[in-house]
Amino acid sequence: MKLGTTFASMFTAAALLAVPGFAGSAKTPEPVKNANLESDIRHAINTLAYYDVFDDLSFRIADDGTVTLLGEVTRYNVRNNAGSAVKHIAGVTKVDNQIEVLPLSYFDDNIRIRAYNAIFGFPALSRYSLNSRSPIRIIVKNGNITLAGVVNSELDRRLVEMRIRALPNTFSVTNHLRLDSEVAVD
Repeated sequence: MKLGTTFASMFTAAALLAVPGFAGSAKTPEPVKNANLESDIRHAINTLAYYDVFDDLSFRIADDGTVTLLGEVTRYNVRNNAGSAVKHIAGVTKVDNQIEVLPLSYFDDNIRIRAYNAIFGFPALSRYSLNSRSPIRIIVKNGNITLAGVVNSELDRRLVEMRIRALPNTFSVTNHLRLDSEVAVD
């Protein structure tokens, strides 16, 4: 009999704890902040299908959990998938997708291929193509080339720019390559 009453009192206590009003304080719980929000967003972007060397994406996180996606891509599906991937991350309240889709252009596609071969086909720079996601980004818009990403040394930075400036039929080259030592480590 004593075992039955002990079991009944444990069952009653468990039932009361399951009811939200009895389980803790009367305060409404605040949304859980994701301590790794930046790395989770970076991971979501880097695992996008079709995100390649000709696309460049970045983001900003506001205090209220709003994520602003920035950059330029060659395909609409990369833009749309980036927004979808980020909005499902814990801690993201809203996504402002400001990613620009570059115009379709045979001329720009030709420059992209020649720029890719100029950089990654050159023996001193070929090591940058070994990663599944190259740290060097080649953005071509209306014949203008912007280099973005990260390289290991100032020599590599200058070498990449020199190889790209030697390409015919390009209008301008902007070098936004950063050195590995300048990039903040998580």
